[in-house]
Amino acid sequence: MPPPPGFTAPPPGQVPPAPQHIPPHPAPDTTGHVPLPPGGPVAVPNTPAAPDPSTTTLAVLLIGPAGAGKTSVAKYWADHRRVPTAHISLDDVREWVRSGFADPQTGWNDNSEAQYRLARRTCGFAARNFLANGISCILDDAVFPDRPVVGLGGWKRHVGPGLLPVVLLPGLEIVLERNAQRSGNRRLTDEEVARIHGRMAGWYGSGLPIIDNSQMDVPQTAQVLNEVLSRSIASPPSW
Repeated sequence: MPPPPGFTAPPPGQVPPAPQHIPPHPAPDTTGHVPLPPGGPVAVPNTPAAPDPSTTTLAVLLIGPAGAGKTSVAKYWADHRRVPTAHISLDDVREWVRSGFADPQTGWNDNSEAQYRLARRTCGFAARNFLANGISCILDDAVFPDRPVVGLGGWKRHVGPGLLPVVLLPGLEIVLERNAQRSGNRRLTDEEVARIHGRMAGWYGSGLPIIDNSQMDVPQTAQVLNEVLSRSIASPPSW
């Protein structure tokens, strides 16, 4: 069989070079990850009046003092939605730090403040990533109304303008009772609980929806949360 055109035979005794292996193109990403869009990724929902919040992709911030039941309500709400939903707890993320954990109960300082800020940014990134992949999320944090830049403003920067804040604020007696049932560094002194609860009262008159769940169990509170979110989607609060 004659050689192909342009073929040059190697000198006698010389082994021809092996053909070069051209690596294939890298396999496409099959994890389903959707890159985060630039800027604020969570837009203000644009839906008709009285939408069903259980079937809408949402980003919710549940605000309240220690003992308000934020984590229990957030978990229940996320568990009983008809669309994929994640629960992101600031305290859980904050406690990822083991060695060197800055516990505010031993004194609020620059280190504990820095760890809180880092936890909030981490939660915000996680929320954006879930939302960019079509998964709703509910975050819970004790955000104070007298620190708007660090608190609510920080969450708005981290997650986006479509974040829906809701305040969970039962009576002081209920908060004290629930706090007494907590353990570890999440249990505060009665004096600290009363101080935090007093600061949280500043949310009244803020324009944010407030749920007094003093006489409600977790499922009842989650149902009221759905009703509040339905109104917030139809007419987003100004914050």
